[in-house]
Amino acid sequence: MSVGKQASGSEAAAPMVAGVRLEAMRRRVRLSRLALWTVIAAGPVALGVAITSTPATVEAATPTRPAAVRTTAAADPAGYAQLFVGAWLRSSADDATGAQALLVQSMAPDVELPAPSPGAQSRLASVTAVRSAHRAGDVWSVTVAAQYAGAAVRYYAVPVAVDRAGAAFAVTAEPGVVAGPALIDVSASSYGVSVPEGDLTSAVGEFLGAYLTGAGEVDRYLAPGVKLSAVSPSPYSTVRVQQVLAAEKAAAAEQMPGDGTRVHVRAQVEARDAGGRWPLAYEVVLKARSGRWEVAGLESGTAQAGGAR
Repeated sequence: MSVGKQASGSEAAAPMVAGVRLEAMRRRVRLSRLALWTVIAAGPVALGVAITSTPATVEAATPTRPAAVRTTAAADPAGYAQLFVGAWLRSSADDATGAQALLVQSMAPDVELPAPSPGAQSRLASVTAVRSAHRAGDVWSVTVAAQYAGAAVRYYAVPVAVDRAGAAFAVTAEPGVVAGPALIDVSASSYGVSVPEGDLTSAVGEFLGAYLTGAGEVDRYLAPGVKLSAVSPSPYSTVRVQQVLAAEKAAAAEQMPGDGTRVHVRAQVEARDAGGRWPLAYEVVLKARSGRWEVAGLESGTAQAGGAR
């Protein structure tokens, strides 16, 4: 048979094959409809059986619904309690329509206002939440420190109710004056090795000078792969190292250790600006490479952030 005849035969066969497939699909649809009406006529039991025996391909075609997301009441009401105590201490029962009194009433409708002596309101300097404790159910207890002029500090315990979504709060009673947090015994510092003046102290001093004063580029003191931005704007004019203590003896060795040696140090420095002299401390990780110490990490604060702290 010639190529032309083969081609014409193939072109003629294509519609025939398509027609056969279309007829087969129509036949399956008719049979499915007939089976469905038969099941409906047979009653609910047969219908249930037919539904459970539906092919997996039909089930796979059903759009998938996203899983429901549930939130838990984990909101800490520390900021709410801090705002309340500040307004409560500045309010007065003699001025129930004042701004501070109205704020208190909006946050705690059932709480009684104080009655301070004339002029006593100005003695409050700052208010800070220092501790939050989650009680049973939706009740929290927040301890708030109020600092007054003259450095006196008074601590208040504030009961706060939180809704399940963690989006609504209410102070449920007047605050109570409580004892402040106790001072704990601090364990001995891990920085017990005194580091003499030398390459390591110089590396630390030059790095912190660039980090805090902008004198020089910070990158030149960093180990490969370490990213660290200087504080900006530079807060100090000069920085001088007072003492360097290390956790490893290798930091105080007379000879430079081998490449890859890491040491952890705490550097106490004196920083100066137009406002005075400021004692600061920094925990720095250094790594030996090619006969010099390079900064491998700054553990005091967030190393990736370059803003003033």
